Amino acid sequence: MTTKRRLFWSIPAALAVVALSSGAAGAADKSKVDAATRQVDGGAKQIGRGQVGPGFKQMFVGVGHTVVEGAKFSGQKVKEAFTGK
Repeated sequence: MTTKRRLFWSIPAALAVVALSSGAAGAADKSKVDAATRQVDGGAKQIGRGQVGPGFKQMFVGVGHTVVEGAKFSGQKVKEAFTGK
């Protein structure tokens, strides 16, 4: 097998290993991410009902919380994937 062909097949194999191992790390708590996402949804519904000021405030605060909690959750999942804990 040539070097180019070996490299071509090693990349998808490595991606498959990472994808399969990340599925096993499911112990991280996703409830905070879901709560922040519901806050965004609540703000969007307020905007739809005509409460634009409070709706935008709640929606953007929810977006900020979603980003923060999502980063924490992703970091925990990566940590679990590499340490096995």
